[in-house]
Amino acid sequence: MNHIYTSLKSGIFRKIRKGWRLALLIVTLEPASALAQEVRVISVGEAVKLGIDNSKVLKASQSKIDEAIARFNQAKDRSLPTASASYAYSHANFLSGKFQVPGEDEPMTLPSKADAFIGTVSVAEVIFAGNQLKYAKESTDLLTKIARLDADKQKDEVAYAIINACYNLYKVQQSKMVVQQNLQSVDQQLKQAQQFFSQGLVTKNDVLRFQLQRNNIELTGVDLETNGKIVNYNLDILLGLPESTQLQISNFGLSSVRPASLSSLIDTALTNREEIREYDLRTKLAETNIKTVKADLLPTLSATGSMYYINPTSSFIPKTNTFLAPVSVGATLAWHIDKLWTNKNKVSEAQIQRNEAEIVKNINVDNVKTEVNQDYQNYNRSVERIKILENSIQQAAENDRILESKYRNNIASVTDRIDAQTQLFQSQINLELAKADAGLAWYTLLKATGTIQQQ
Repeated sequence: MNHIYTSLKSGIFRKIRKGWRLALLIVTLEPASALAQEVRVISVGEAVKLGIDNSKVLKASQSKIDEAIARFNQAKDRSLPTASASYAYSHANFLSGKFQVPGEDEPMTLPSKADAFIGTVSVAEVIFAGNQLKYAKESTDLLTKIARLDADKQKDEVAYAIINACYNLYKVQQSKMVVQQNLQSVDQQLKQAQQFFSQGLVTKNDVLRFQLQRNNIELTGVDLETNGKIVNYNLDILLGLPESTQLQISNFGLSSVRPASLSSLIDTALTNREEIREYDLRTKLAETNIKTVKADLLPTLSATGSMYYINPTSSFIPKTNTFLAPVSVGATLAWHIDKLWTNKNKVSEAQIQRNEAEIVKNINVDNVKTEVNQDYQNYNRSVERIKILENSIQQAAENDRILESKYRNNIASVTDRIDAQTQLFQSQINLELAKADAGLAWYTLLKATGTIQQQ
């Protein structure tokens, strides 16, 4: 009977374990709480909302957005006038009281000391700098938008990880229900076999075969219980719930909405996918960088206004007509002509970056088309598998009913009876897994089209 257990285990857990890796990479396991477990029934939509609200990954993304906004505000501040003010006091002692001016007969008499108060207030405004400030604001604005798109993409990833974990837990829970149902069925068969054995209708080996079948199903149940605890714990972490919370995924069926045509889905993806929109922005950013480098070739014009206060007396508050307060206004036109030959390679680099952004965008467009087509085909295949498995269950149930009748009448062997029951058991589990896989395939298709959060 090892082939029965191997078939059951590999068929079930290959599907159950699919998709765990993404959730396991995001969470960090901590020691389980000793508190009593709280059972919480939750839907997929509620889980996604709760997980997004509590996601540490998204909180980190929000910090990047705030940082980009701060840089944008700094770029706007650079367009404001600059101003400075200073006030200084100086005291000088002359070591010599006389100073001979060349060509003069008599030396000048110097004071023994000199004091001065000097104050300055100046304001400067850049009138024209080749639109460099304008392009700086455009660049930081584009970087802010890119940061927001990155956060939206992270939000899609978090939502999908939560949905994936919910479906994995749902698979385990549904499979455990099937295991319990089949244990009850096997118990009935075992009880009947024991009665037949006591009447001499079957051998002891037939009873042992039913007992072995029950043990194999119990082993499957033990594995499901263990994996269910792992998935439940990981999902608690994702949702920001206490680790002791026992989650029960409310029953959810397939979406009643049928996907649109493949071409329509691809158009939706190219419109909504963050990476496509991001590279549109990166292309614009590269073009802005080209303009910035070229603007550096142009002259700059700035205006300044200054007022000086000069008090050569030793009094902090001078008497009338003993201080100077000149006011000056000026304009400066400057041109770094060396930029004409030193900036050409910078322009070439910026143009290469723009071309690179366009190439990468085209690569992403092809990848998105491929991804949408694959997920579209996988979803259709999942729906078809459900139809086939529903028919196979009907056939397996009828076969099980016939062989049960034959076994009761001692026409079929115990091996045939167990094989029929195992086939029904496997078909029931496969159907539950297929339903969950189809539901997850639907959300995978939504993620591929960039609309997973719109559901």
